[in-house]
Amino acid sequence: MPLVTSTYNPPILFKNGHLSTIYSGIFRKIDGVVQERERITLFDDDFLDLDWSFTAQKSTKVIILIHGLEGSAQRPYITGSAKLFNQNGYDACAINLRSCSGVPNNLFRSYHSGATEDLEAVIQHLLKNKSYTDIYINGFSLGGNLTLKYLGEDRIIPKEIKGAVAVSVPCDLYSSLKQLLRPKNALYAARFKKHLVEKLRAKQALFPDKISDIDIASIKTLKDFDDIYTSRAHGFTDAIDYYTKSSCLQFLPNIKIPTLIINSKNDSFLGPECYPYTEAEKNKKLFLETPNFGGHVGFYGVKNTTYTEKRCLNFLNEL
Repeated sequence: MPLVTSTYNPPILFKNGHLSTIYSGIFRKIDGVVQERERITLFDDDFLDLDWSFTAQKSTKVIILIHGLEGSAQRPYITGSAKLFNQNGYDACAINLRSCSGVPNNLFRSYHSGATEDLEAVIQHLLKNKSYTDIYINGFSLGGNLTLKYLGEDRIIPKEIKGAVAVSVPCDLYSSLKQLLRPKNALYAARFKKHLVEKLRAKQALFPDKISDIDIASIKTLKDFDDIYTSRAHGFTDAIDYYTKSSCLQFLPNIKIPTLIINSKNDSFLGPECYPYTEAEKNKKLFLETPNFGGHVGFYGVKNTTYTEKRCLNFLNEL
């Protein structure tokens, strides 16, 4: 499919990728979204907490929202999306990935970029227990990788799933990791590592035989975290094996429902391999938009509705 020409042209301050990323991640606030929590039990006796918000009238349409690394269903990019979709006739099901709902999950394992079995569990829950005829998916960053990997894997996609949008996606996880380890991203990487190690210490208290003080002390970078915890806890050989098997890039040619990827060119988290131009050109169902600006999930919009929120709504409404 021809690449999508972007119309995103923010005010001059928001043309700075770092300012956009930080403003949207830390300073943006969303009011007026009332969420109701539902807990579902997973195949391995763990759980996921889903935070629902609803349109004013009963709807047959629902959007599944998936947050990024160390996010939650309360992050502004999730609640902002939920609010706009609720105002336009869609219910919103915001997933808190394992350990991200404010409550530790039951198992030593947690969430990761390729854990599409959890997204599958949510979709099956909706199909079996709800009455939606149209299901859409909107993933951000890690959640975007999950979305695209799920859609491109060797599975039958339920007919109710009509479309998807993925924003700021690290389509090649190792390429993204190398960017995060560069000096320009030192503050972001330190913040991620801090939160991840804090959760790992909580895991250690519950599973002292599986993680040691020496293990935790040896975590100096995000790659170390993936070598020491993510890979071991989720059945990968090491971090590189995890990145290789979990990156959505290899699955993009197999996507068969209309799907839009929006990755800004000034996203400091994304390496060159995270912009799947070739894959989009060869797959008539895959649309790629690469605005010059936007940072990492940092797209600005007037009246506190971001460009990508409006773009996602318009894309899915046009299907």
